[in-house]
Amino acid sequence: MKFNVEVKVSLKKGMLNPEAKTIERSLDLLGYKVSNTKTIDIIKFDIEKNNVEEVEAEVTDMCERLLSNPVIHDYKIDIIPRKPACEWTK
Repeated sequence: MKFNVEVKVSLKKGMLNPEAKTIERSLDLLGYKVSNTKTIDIIKFDIEKNNVEEVEAEVTDMCERLLSNPVIHDYKIDIIPRKPACEWTK
């Protein structure tokens, strides 16, 4: 079975985020008043496994080993089963 996976990686609360601060300052220079700016990385991919539990276990391992740094990042995994292009119903 195929699944669409989306992983959102963000800095943990309390970590300095210079990218977000730069965006906030730049928007301020353009006349936009914003605060509490955050940035996230979104990684999307397809994976084929037997069930959602297998996908979740494997993607969690990917996040812990490569996609994030568990010391400074939080991550959120969204898993969506892909339906066949044509599905017959009776």
